[in-house]
Parts: sequence; structure tokens; C-alpha cells
Amino acid sequence: MYRSRTALLAAAALVAAAGTAAGPFSASAAAAPACSVDYKIQSQWNGGLTAAVTVTNNSAAVSSWQLEWSFAGSEQVSQGWNATVTQSGSAVTAKNLTYNGALATGASASFGFNASGNGNSAVPSTFKLNGVTCNAGAVDPTDPTDPTDPTDPTDPGTPAGSLVDNPYAGAKVYVNPEWSAKAAAEPGGSRVADQPTGVWLDRIAAIEGAGSSMGLRDHLDAALAQKGSGEMVVQLVIYDLPGRDCAALASNGELGPDDLPRYKSEYIDPIAAILKDSKYASLRIVTTVEIDSLPNLVTNTSGRATATANCDVMKANGNYVKGVGYALNKLGDAPNVYNYIDAGHHGWIGWDDNFGPSADTFLAAATAEGATPADVHGFITNTANYSALKEPFFAIDDSVNGTSVRQSKWVDWNRYTDELSFAQGFRNKLVSVGFDSKIGMLIDTSRNGWGGTARPTAAGSTTSVDTYVDGGRVDRRIHMGNWCNQSGAGLGERPTASPEPGIDAYVWMKPPGESDGSSSAIANDEGKGFDRMCDPTYTGNARNGNSLSGALPNAPISGQWFSAQFQELMKNAYPAL
Repeated sequence: MYRSRTALLAAAALVAAAGTAAGPFSASAAAAPACSVDYKIQSQWNGGLTAAVTVTNNSAAVSSWQLEWSFAGSEQVSQGWNATVTQSGSAVTAKNLTYNGALATGASASFGFNASGNGNSAVPSTFKLNGVTCNAGAVDPTDPTDPTDPTDPTDPGTPAGSLVDNPYAGAKVYVNPEWSAKAAAEPGGSRVADQPTGVWLDRIAAIEGAGSSMGLRDHLDAALAQKGSGEMVVQLVIYDLPGRDCAALASNGELGPDDLPRYKSEYIDPIAAILKDSKYASLRIVTTVEIDSLPNLVTNTSGRATATANCDVMKANGNYVKGVGYALNKLGDAPNVYNYIDAGHHGWIGWDDNFGPSADTFLAAATAEGATPADVHGFITNTANYSALKEPFFAIDDSVNGTSVRQSKWVDWNRYTDELSFAQGFRNKLVSVGFDSKIGMLIDTSRNGWGGTARPTAAGSTTSVDTYVDGGRVDRRIHMGNWCNQSGAGLGERPTASPEPGIDAYVWMKPPGESDGSSSAIANDEGKGFDRMCDPTYTGNARNGNSLSGALPNAPISGQWFSAQFQELMKNAYPAL
């Protein structure tokens, strides 16, 4: 992570001002600058650049802000996030969005942008906040004299450890003993009880351990015991955002929409402190950061048929973007942490009107609250979902009697038919909007096997495009929008490192056998509601084409053990057990 020199430069400016106003050894007459700007050129190439900007208000509180500067060269802004960035000639103006306009004294706002250029862009010489000139500092990653140069191994800001390109390569992965014991207790469960699964930190109490459950340190200590002399990956699911999962009641959390301060101080900060403990420096810690959050800001807000009032609230207050940014920033401070942002699945954001906007939203989060794209090692798709890894019997470019597969009821104009092609395609999109070209993807294959007797062995008939697709698709859900305890699902590919280009690993991030949500309302102390999508009698809504939910009956609340589902997952495993 690039670290700012703004404080050093602002201090130098104060000393200089003091020297001219009250003599060379007195600072009593110096006044703090009205504002300061940290302008970071994160990367640039022959044709463009990506920059991150943080503006700090050192004067009286304001309810809205506008930052102005001019480029010295031919740069042209092409895209911005966390602010509305416009340009006239060389003059650039960045204005706040609805959720980040208020700046108290000492408060900051961060935004970023992409621009075209010739590879030689310089830091602008002057910035004005609401018409007042600021002192400015910047980090140039190509400057060898930068005291916090991230490429300098002697830099005190550079972590002692170094991240490898793929944390799963050549490493064992932690087997959660609590999940393993439950799996082994099931008839036939010993066949998979030694598989690694994610450790879900889905509420504040999970950090220390709720009831008799293991806490975070317990798991990390157990991982050290399993590690031996080789490398060991520990998989953590960071999952407690304010107003969590605004479009699904089954996975609502304990924090309300405005509880961002609690999320920071009571949830992320304690986790980050534990992960930075030198005792655990030899572990490779993979975090799945906040599933079911950011894509909701694209697909389930006003203007969409699937909009919910709760998602409108979270888009307006910005706390999903801020929360994810804060988590990336703080967790990424540990030298052995690999952050992977949850990126939904192909049946959620594979459509044209969701694909690009989702990538932009992820970049906005990765540049919020002090985070940068350097804090993001990759993305994970299909977390806790059921989308087939591969559809072997039809492809997106196929057509039947002149009708494209995209026009079938199942595909419904999506650009992707399965999770592997989506993950690889979305990776390219993420790189194009500003993420590092080396980012890797994870795919959760814990419950997307779709084996058993119902699995097709050949393409469907060519009577129509629908018979062709429906007869040959291995994903046997009623609708790809169905997500809760799906009937007929099976265990998928076993966890594997580097299975395909661009894919760091297939993982079992969702522990098989843990429920997605209850089939009926069940009182609980975890803030989890009842979502009709988990009711097998429910006839649906706009998000699943008003279809039956396809959910198994008699399910407990999300996260609790669901024996009937575990047995079905083993029965329908593909590859078979």
C-alpha cells in the first residue's frame, strides 16, 4: 500500500510560513492550511493513468465540497468513483456524492479516477477546495527519493513479509476442526471431512468465539498446529457489514444501516489486530470480504424491478462502500493477508447492465476509507451459491434454428452460461477499470456439482432453443436466481490450486451442510430474518422470475447445521465421491 507524505509536506509548509511571519525559530503565528490534498498516481502507462485523491478539510465544517485542479499535460478524465469528476479543457472539478458531502473539521473524503495520458503525468501544482487553495502532498511510486517507496525493502512502511502471486500454490489449506467433526459424524461424511472450508466471522461475538465455538485466535492456533514445516492458507469470511445483505432477510446481520462506527471499532479493528500478531506471520491468511453487499448497490436499488428500500438506504448512506474500503485498508496492513472481494456470480451480474457497473462499484470500494487497489489480491465468485462451474453441453455462442442461446428462458440474455467463463471474463473487466493485472480469482465450488441421476449426459434436443438448453444444462435449479438450500445440488470440484488460467483456486468457502436460511420464521439472537426464498412453497418474485424457490424443507437459520442438505450434497456430488 502506498503511504502518504501529506503530513510531512503540510508540516514543512507550516514551518516555512512561521519563518516568514514570526521569525525563524517561532511557529506561534503559523496558521494551519485550510485544506490539504493527497494526490496519488497509483499507476500510469503510455495511454493512461489511475489516481487516488484524498482531501482533508482543516477549516470550518462544510455540508458539500468541490475540489478543483488543472492538468499540466493532455490528460482527459474518462471515469471517476466516489465523486462526480468532470473536465473542461485542462481544468478538472470533483464534486461530492450524496453520501460523502459532509466534511467536519479534520475530516477527509477520498475518490479516484482514470484518465488518458502519455505516461508522463505530473502531480498538479495547485488544488482548491470550495475555492480555497490547499497545501498538497503526493506519492509518486516512481520517485526513488520517496521515504515511503513501496518498492524499497528498507522502507519502514513496507511489511516485513511479502505476498506471493497465488497464496494457494504449494500450500496446505486449513481444515476447520468444528466443521470437520460435524461432517465426520454424518453417515458417509468421513469421505469429505478432511476438506478445507472457510471460517465465517459473521458477527462480533465470533471473533472471540460465541458459546462453545472456536474464536479467531483458536482457529489460527489450530492452523499453526496443522501447518508443519510447509505453507498454510487460512480462509476467513469477513461478513458483518452494517445493513448486511439488503436484498435478503435470511442473512441480515446484527448491525443496523448506520452502524459503520461499530463495524470499524468492534468488528474490523479487533480482527485486524489479531491478524497482525507476529505469532501468525507464517500463515497465509485469505479473506473473503463481505459477500452479498456491493452488487446489491447495482442490481437492487431504485430504477430496477428488483429494488428494495433497504438497498436504497445502503446506497444513499455509502456504508457498504465505506465499510468494504475500511476492511480492505485495515486487514491489508497485515503483511500476510490476501484480500479477495466477493464478486457475486454469473447469474447475478453477468448481464450487460450489471457487469460494468459492478466493476466500477468494486473499484469505488477499493479506493474508499484509505484503501487502494493494491489492498486487493483478487476476487471470489459463487460464494455460498450454486452456479455450475462448467456447462459442457451448450455454449453462449450456440444457436438453434437461428435463435441464440442467449434468447433462451434460462440464459435470458446473460453473457455467460457458467461460473468459470464468468470469473475469467470478469477478471478482465476488473483489470480494465484499474485493478492490478495480476489479480487472481477464486470460485466457490462447495455446492455446485449438480451430479446424481438428474445430471444430463448430452445436449438437449434441438426442437427449440429452450429444449436445447434445458435438456442439456447441468445446473438443475428452477431459476438461476434461486439461492437458498437448493434441492438437487451436490458437492462440486474439491478444493484445488491453480485449476485454470486466472483462477487462483477452487475453494469450499461455504461449508457444505450449513444452512442458507430457515424454511420458516425462527426466533434467534443473531439478527437473521426469514426470507421467503427459503420457503419451498414460495412462488417467487422479480429476482427469480416469479418461480418456485426450489428450497429444501425444514431448514434451520443460516449457518446452522442442516443434515438433510449435507446428505443430498454428498449424494449428488460431481465428481462423485
